[in-house]
Amino acid sequence: MTTRNRQKTIMSYLEPASKWEEALPLGNGRMGAMVFGGIEREEFQLNEDTLWSGFPRDHEQYNSLRYLSKARELVNEGKYKEAEQLINTQMLGRDSEAYQPLGHLIIEHDAIAEVQDYQRELDLNTGIALTSFRSGETVFTRETFISAVDQVMVVTMEAVGGNARINAVARLESPHQPQVTVNDNQEVVLAGRCPSHIESNYLRDHPQSILFEEGLGVSFKLHMVAVAQGGTISYENDELHVNDAQGVTFYLTAASDFEKFDVMPGSTGKDVGGICSGVLADAVRMGDQAIRDRHVKDHTEMFGRVDFYLGTNENSELPTNIRLKSYQDGAQDPGLEALYFQYGRYLLMASSRPGTQPANLQGIWNDRMEPPWGSEYTTNINTEMNYWLAEIGNLSECHEPLFDMIEDISIAGRRTAKVNYQARGWTAHHNVDIWRKTSPTGGDASWAFWPMGGVWLTAHLWEHYLFTGDGEFLKNKAYPVMKGAALFCLDWLVEGHEGYLVTNPSTSPENKFLTSDGEASSVAMASTMDMTLIRELFTHCLDAIAILEVDEELGQEISTAYQRLYPFKIGQHGQLQEWVHDFEESEPGHRHVSHLYGVYPGREINRYETPDLLQAAFISLERRISNGGGHTGWSCAWLINLYARLLDAESAYNFVHTLLARSTHPNLFDDHPPFQIDGNFGGAAGMIEMLLQSHLDEIHLLPALPNEWSRAGYITGIKARGGFLIDMEWENSKLINVSITSDRGGICNLRCNTSLVLEDGTDIGEWDSQTEQFTLQIVTAKEDKIMLRAKS
Repeated sequence: MTTRNRQKTIMSYLEPASKWEEALPLGNGRMGAMVFGGIEREEFQLNEDTLWSGFPRDHEQYNSLRYLSKARELVNEGKYKEAEQLINTQMLGRDSEAYQPLGHLIIEHDAIAEVQDYQRELDLNTGIALTSFRSGETVFTRETFISAVDQVMVVTMEAVGGNARINAVARLESPHQPQVTVNDNQEVVLAGRCPSHIESNYLRDHPQSILFEEGLGVSFKLHMVAVAQGGTISYENDELHVNDAQGVTFYLTAASDFEKFDVMPGSTGKDVGGICSGVLADAVRMGDQAIRDRHVKDHTEMFGRVDFYLGTNENSELPTNIRLKSYQDGAQDPGLEALYFQYGRYLLMASSRPGTQPANLQGIWNDRMEPPWGSEYTTNINTEMNYWLAEIGNLSECHEPLFDMIEDISIAGRRTAKVNYQARGWTAHHNVDIWRKTSPTGGDASWAFWPMGGVWLTAHLWEHYLFTGDGEFLKNKAYPVMKGAALFCLDWLVEGHEGYLVTNPSTSPENKFLTSDGEASSVAMASTMDMTLIRELFTHCLDAIAILEVDEELGQEISTAYQRLYPFKIGQHGQLQEWVHDFEESEPGHRHVSHLYGVYPGREINRYETPDLLQAAFISLERRISNGGGHTGWSCAWLINLYARLLDAESAYNFVHTLLARSTHPNLFDDHPPFQIDGNFGGAAGMIEMLLQSHLDEIHLLPALPNEWSRAGYITGIKARGGFLIDMEWENSKLINVSITSDRGGICNLRCNTSLVLEDGTDIGEWDSQTEQFTLQIVTAKEDKIMLRAKS
């Protein structure tokens, strides 16, 4: 590859944030902050990933088993609306709990007059937010980061030039019945407790409710200490006062008494205050510069694995919000698109690190006690989309919190499977919280009754194995969980239509069809989504059984059931059917495209093995879009990935543009609306899918390169299944240079649109003039690096 300077990945603004969706996010996976960049009043909205309402409790719906046979009977008789009503009244449960904000750090300065040269920015490469401005001869700067290494948030303020000094008051606030004190270590301590229950009714008509019950709920502490340069620190009314300082550094950390999903908070005697004081003592002893150096080293090592360039233009040096507005007005800005991609990687690093909770509906950032949809883990698309980027974006370790949660769910879900359905293994429905609730929520069957959530989640375990080849992970973590999900599916399947094995009752997440009476219903049998997920899981289990040489008897049971699964069907319009029958859709432009899972993120529907189904999927997609589909941020992101798999570059790019132009806040957060982070992650994943695909046992380079990116570009450090690291550069739609590094050795099958030779000019591979594709197969050893260039 040509040696180049790394692309700038800085988001910049010329005024403070006027609302939360303009503030800039920081995070270390466990703690998060939104930085507003104010002048006389600076605000940091804070989060900690274990702060949730609720506590461990029994959520199972004991009526379900009693009514399951009746619901199946009604479906078999074609009484879909009656089956839906029975499920809604007898087989649903209570809603999941809600993710909670930690609080705020507010810093108020003495009056600052005639501010000039204001700038605030977020450097994605270092994970540091900077605010600076000039008043008279004095330049004020405020630098903030949250260290994953030292588990501390650091805010450094300086006043340079003139005679100005920093005189400010800092205080901590929280909505959780806070008590603020100053301890013997001269730390400001905010103590609070999360609600014991929140009835999350964001989409409901009846009022919401928040319960604080004595002794119940997650309790937490937030500690702050300050060190001044050239001034003094004092305390008054439990606030921290900075007096006549040239500079001051604030250190903050937080902890809660949450231990585990099945352990009552506070029951183990965890010394939350002691933990916080220990972190701050270490931080003060180390000093802000040493902590900053350690943070930058850690952050840049991860973020810097990938570099992405799509060109620059006259907008490239403009503030980010102005660039976005210009883009929304029709200006091209490939650099903004590349920045959006890298922002997705940054957000995943900031909200999901080993040992933390996984990224939820809002990553880690939430300012409301009653956030939209509880800011939960919605496992009928949103949680999974959060992690589409992890492996291909070279952030594999950021996947680990999801694996840990899946393992928890597989334990909690055993009881749901047994109590609700008298089934082996484990199951999870569409919503999960920190207490690993796996039973149906309240509401409507169209979203709440979908016991395939756990099945989908297991696909992430298998994907990690495909990318890493980690046999110990497969043996000890992935396969036991996959096996449990497969056991549930074996028991959940019943004989149905035409003698096939089907799911019954079955829904296609959040969508509805029209019955013969013209009524909208969500309940039938054998939704395409259900059957695709089960086929995929059974395939993964059979492959794992063969690799690990275990469970031969179970393998035979899975194989026998696999042969009887209800197949894909093509409907009257040539479309891929979403349900067992060719029902008319209640909402033809529905945001979910669940029946297309086999195209992406699955691989069962593809151009080599099932071209007729791929064409049917294309027709389904076109019909959905022509009726208004893709109108939410995450749905638009899914379309990018689907069109990339269909090798339709221009349609994929159209939805890249739509995602930024229609569904993006000034701070580049995805606007569902409201804010939901899955669109950021799914959009970034889709951009890689346009440049690299490896799901069909080959590495396909530039499979869906659009005209807007064709002139010149490069991407380095992205990953392909099989353990391959890819760097590539292109001009005028053709590859110039390609580097493929094998992590573990193995067969590398390559496909691209350019005839390539080895770096020394040796011909290798074949050019197919009919398909205009170059193909190459080479056996690699561990750490082999293949350097290729365009044939002259």
